[in-house]
Amino acid sequence: MNMKRLLVPFLVFTTGLLVLVVTAGLLLFPSGSQQSAGKVPIGGPFRLTSHEGKPFTEENLKGKPFVVFFGFTHCPEVCPTTLYDLAQDMAALGKDASNLQAAFITVDPERDTPELMKTYLESFDPRIVGLTGTEEEIAAAARTYKIYYRKVPTDGGYTMDHSATLFLMDSKGEFYGTSNFQEPEETRRAKLRQLIKNG
Repeated sequence: MNMKRLLVPFLVFTTGLLVLVVTAGLLLFPSGSQQSAGKVPIGGPFRLTSHEGKPFTEENLKGKPFVVFFGFTHCPEVCPTTLYDLAQDMAALGKDASNLQAAFITVDPERDTPELMKTYLESFDPRIVGLTGTEEEIAAAARTYKIYYRKVPTDGGYTMDHSATLFLMDSKGEFYGTSNFQEPEETRRAKLRQLIKNG
């Protein structure tokens, strides 16, 4: 049997396998420098109006870790439940909550004026700031946080379909993680404590 004829396919196979293994390794276990350099592109500049009627940008949130949630005041269930849970979580954090900020950004600027946002948020925690703006400003903020929303016609007018994610951001305004209203209370609060500790 000709060993040379057997050796060539074997070398091709092992070389191909080595390339496959190395490539998979790079994808699954990137080098430390690649990991540290890679930031999740969520969050960034926005220009909106607070429920107090004042200009508000991402710079107003920096300096402390913060939570961002997109929703709307006419939301039947998810938004009030999420805001209620967030208010309860902040109360449970005690004095540590003073090191955390929270922003509720509307996806329904047509109805959610600063005045309405202010009235709506009185039912929750006073530390949660409500943010609204023009259609273009809201769309820009939504793009920054990679969230989905759209107007859905109903018999009585319309409602809003939207992403229901709490974005956890560090004190520099960089993405830290997420939470949502379906998580157990202990999980949500552990995430917030960790954010405050590391933020």
